[in-house]
Amino acid sequence: MAAMDLFGRRWALRILWELRGGPLGARALLARCEGLSSSVLYQRLRELASSGIISASADGYELTRLGTALGDALRPLDEWAITWAQEQELNDQEPTER
Repeated sequence: MAAMDLFGRRWALRILWELRGGPLGARALLARCEGLSSSVLYQRLRELASSGIISASADGYELTRLGTALGDALRPLDEWAITWAQEQELNDQEPTER
């Protein structure tokens, strides 16, 4: 359950998502996560680092081996979310009966 508590915290999954392509600095993460405050970013980075999911490097923050494995585990959820969003869009386009 500790993992669900960590990933359920606001912005945690988004930060991990942004790091999937490689290391990013704090400024780049803030720019990619519109609405994220710097204090919350640094709090999440500390939590994710202490959990062994990300690490700090000379290039910024990056996924560890465990973080990469988590990303792989989340891919099916991403695929499902894309399908769900497409169906929602189709439902919104259907005329409603009156």
